[in-house]
Amino acid sequence: MIIDALVEAVPSEMFVRAVGGSAAVTDLTHDSRQVQPGWAFACVVGDHTDGHGFAGGAVKAGASALIVDRLLNHDVAQLVVTDVRRAIGPLAAAIHGRPSTKMTMIGITGTNGKTTSTFLLGAILRAAGRNTRELGTLSGVRTTPEAPDLQRRLAEFVTDHVDATVMEVSSHALALHRVDGTRFNAAIFTNLGRDHLDLHESMEAYFRAKASLFMPRLSDVGVTNIDDPYGRLLLDVAAIPMIGFSATDAGDVVVGFDHVEFTWRNSRVRVPLGGRFNVMNALAALTAAEAVGIDRATAVDGIRDCPPVPGRFEVVSDPIRDPFAVVVDYAHTPDGLDEVLAAARVLAGNGRVIVVFGCGGGRDAEKRPLMGAAAASGADLVIVTSDNPRDEDPHAIIAAAIAGIDPIRRAATVTEVERREAIGLAIREARVGDVVVIAGKGHETTQTIGETVRPFDDRQVARELLAELEGCS
Repeated sequence: MIIDALVEAVPSEMFVRAVGGSAAVTDLTHDSRQVQPGWAFACVVGDHTDGHGFAGGAVKAGASALIVDRLLNHDVAQLVVTDVRRAIGPLAAAIHGRPSTKMTMIGITGTNGKTTSTFLLGAILRAAGRNTRELGTLSGVRTTPEAPDLQRRLAEFVTDHVDATVMEVSSHALALHRVDGTRFNAAIFTNLGRDHLDLHESMEAYFRAKASLFMPRLSDVGVTNIDDPYGRLLLDVAAIPMIGFSATDAGDVVVGFDHVEFTWRNSRVRVPLGGRFNVMNALAALTAAEAVGIDRATAVDGIRDCPPVPGRFEVVSDPIRDPFAVVVDYAHTPDGLDEVLAAARVLAGNGRVIVVFGCGGGRDAEKRPLMGAAAASGADLVIVTSDNPRDEDPHAIIAAAIAGIDPIRRAATVTEVERREAIGLAIREARVGDVVVIAGKGHETTQTIGETVRPFDDRQVARELLAELEGCS
């Protein structure tokens, strides 16, 4: 594409001028290390670095054009805009032929449930005969790729004859304009709980970031959880047509470790995922499927074939061998932990719920005592351990989580900084009929301590410890 033609892709309020001739542009990046001959380099101003300082290296690497907020002294074409970060999504989309308009696109945002809802919708779309891809927490380094990477990936999907893409849209992605230039046929709001306030600073700002997906420039129709107060608010304030869903849409609910069943629109739905919270995830997926024209019978058939979602209420114990259940879940927010422990409580019956959890370092520190309170409220025995402490003192993180536990409940609270030892303690403590929940890391296969990234998979560790326990019995 010629850079002169890219001018039309920049929102008019951001365009300043194009200088330096009509260079051909084949791709775009804001990482100077990725630049290849013929690519444009976007000089994004970040919190710690200014991309304009890397423009010279990008030109030496073969960049044919620069996207800048001020004219630089380099002899290449330059597109001057008022906000480079906001411009690169629409520019990347234009360079790749606006790939999101060539398939069905569904975006899912919210604090909890995005990954599972993505899997459920993927299964439904495949049942409808769509060649489908999912993008999200399980498919890359970021929940939502950076704008140039996203548009390049979608263009690859088009080349591979993909008919539909379901993707998680994080609040970071919305605040940082990663999905600008993408067109969604439908957008889903799952819920809003405390998370990422290190970036957004307030729940109101966090909600505004999520709500920005439900704007005419991005989405055609919205689907929202009206049982959530922010979901109800979105129903009223969104500038696109909205469809609400609620737990009351599901009748005769049956919940098991590996499935939920309910009646929806006079159809019996079976979802091969355990935990009552998956009723809401399934309702989100079914409602969105209707919104994009998939018939009810196909949606119900498709959701029945959803594969297991790694690290989401994943049962790692053997129901025949083990006298108690061990479940691994990604729950890393107070609301998420509440939901998982409530699901475990139902399944435990007269047994106990034991939870192992920690809080990540270098992240929203104010939610740590809230995590402790949620754990103590939902479990009979709480074991507080390390998650990914990163460059923080893990003992200090644990102390912050325990600060949220009522002093009366602290007698049923144990601390163990080594995560493997904490999991082992929970498994050795468990008795017949108990449910052990290992929360916080889910599908993750590493643990970051300081600057060291070590192999660590809660699921693998739990299975190893269960096998050791079996060998000792």
